[in-house]
Amino acid sequence: MKQVQRALISLTDKSGIEGFARELAALGVEILSTGGTAKKMRESGIAVTDVSDFTGFPEMLDGRVKTLHPKVHGGILHQRANQEHCRQCTAHGIVPIDIVAVNLYAFEQTVAQPDCRFADAIENIDIGGPTLLRAAAKNFHDVTVIVDPADYPRVIAELKEAGTTTLVTRFQLACKVFALTADYDRAIADWLSTVKVAEEPYFKGA
Repeated sequence: MKQVQRALISLTDKSGIEGFARELAALGVEILSTGGTAKKMRESGIAVTDVSDFTGFPEMLDGRVKTLHPKVHGGILHQRANQEHCRQCTAHGIVPIDIVAVNLYAFEQTVAQPDCRFADAIENIDIGGPTLLRAAAKNFHDVTVIVDPADYPRVIAELKEAGTTTLVTRFQLACKVFALTADYDRAIADWLSTVKVAEEPYFKGA
């Protein structure tokens, strides 16, 4: 695997992000980010490229669409050793994204609140986050995916040693992703199964 060039960081749990991003920047890694995550890093003096500037397409629909773009997912999903993938990426101006650090909207914490409305719960179903995570985990041969801040030190240590992470590390981090997204989807499905449509104001008059 070639030396890491670019990382996409978009977090709900921002613990430890300043130190992690500062280490990446010191290693010459370009950082892409969105919204509050980008703001927090900039406040710490870390250079960040907004995903909207990277893609040339604005965040829209109240933040529902931020990272769902071919320049993002092509950058994550293309196989670096596949010449045809690389040719297509070059033709469409797609550059590699080598690290994806993402965690998800706090759906379970939201629905646990006694005053949680149905619409609030729906808005806390993350779409872009799981999509980024699953894309990066699927392409673990080429991409390092991080869903747990506890893994930041391991990744930084390997980057400092070799300019990239080991295949074993990337595989183990990918396994954590699929376990997380499975639990996340199960939590959503379990909550939806409790909704009493006949009593829910959201459905009145629909």
